[in-house]
Amino acid sequence: MKNFAITGVAGYIAPRHLQAIRDTGNNLIAAVDPHDSVGIIDRYFPEASFFTEFERFDRYLDKLRREDKSNSINYISICSPNHLHDAHIRHAFRLHSDAICEKPLVIKPHNLDALQELEIEYNQRVFTILQLRKHEKIIDLKNKFKKSNKKHNIVLSYITSRGPWYKFSWKGSYEKSGGIATNIGVHFFDMLMWIFGKVQRSDVHLFTETKASGFIELDNAYITWYLSIDSNDLPTESLSKGQRTFRSITIDNQEIEFSEGFTDLHTAVYQDILNGGGNGINEARSSLELVYNISLSKPSIDLETAHPLLLMYHK
Repeated sequence: MKNFAITGVAGYIAPRHLQAIRDTGNNLIAAVDPHDSVGIIDRYFPEASFFTEFERFDRYLDKLRREDKSNSINYISICSPNHLHDAHIRHAFRLHSDAICEKPLVIKPHNLDALQELEIEYNQRVFTILQLRKHEKIIDLKNKFKKSNKKHNIVLSYITSRGPWYKFSWKGSYEKSGGIATNIGVHFFDMLMWIFGKVQRSDVHLFTETKASGFIELDNAYITWYLSIDSNDLPTESLSKGQRTFRSITIDNQEIEFSEGFTDLHTAVYQDILNGGGNGINEARSSLELVYNISLSKPSIDLETAHPLLLMYHK
C-alpha cells in the first residue's frame, strides 16, 4: 500500500483522483485546499488530515517524512489550478515523493526543462494524467490508423458551456489557466497527436476568453478544431435534450463516438503508474508546446481551413 497526499482537493477533478487512490488499494494521508467544502473526503478517506493552509500541509508532510516513515508520502496528487502545478510538483520532489499531476503539467513549456533536471536531482518522477490514452475506443483508433500513411481529414468540436462564474474563477484568467486551448483542449490535442503524429503546421483563426478555433497539420492528419464554453454555440439538438456539453470528432467524414467509457480512466492511469508505467514529461511536452503556441498566435480567418461553426459567424 502506498501513501498519498493531494492538493486542490475541493476542485472539480479531485474526486476522480480520490477514487483512483482508493480503487488501487492505497491510502490518502493528507489533503490541502484553501476552500473547506471538502466533505467528499468522507466518501473515500474519512481519516485523512485536511489543511486550508499550504504551509501547515507542507510542515505536516515533512514531519511524517522525518519522524513517521510508515506514513511518509510516496505520491502527491496535484489537482490545484494550472498555474500552481509547477510549484506543487517541486514541493513533491522536496518531500522525496513522486507527483501525479493533472493536465497541463505546466502552462509554459520551458518549465518542463527545469522539472526534468529536478527529477534527476531528487531521483523522483512526475506523471501526468493523459486519460484518453486509456479509453478503449481511442486505443482502437490508434491501432486502426497506426499503419496508415495518408493524411486523414479530422474535424474536432468541443463545446462545454460555462456560466458567468467561469470568468471570475482561476479558469477564466489566462495567467492562471493558460487560456481555453490549454484548459479544455489539451487532452483532445494530445489524443490526436498520439494517434496521428507530430505537428507540422498550426494556424489560429480565433482566440478569445470563451472560444478558439484553428487548423493543425499532423504527420498523418489535417485537423480543423473549435473549442468553446459559450452556450450559444451548442447545437439545437443538444439544447433540446438539455445537454450542456457537445463533443464531436469526425475522421474522413465519419463520426467517432466515445461519449461513454470515461468513468474509470483515472483509475487506469493510476494503476499503470503504480505498475511501473505512466506518462511523464516527454509524453506531455508536444501537446503543451502546441497549446502554448496557440495561445501566443495572432488569429486570422482562413476560409479554406476554418471550422464550419466559425464560418457561420463570418458569412
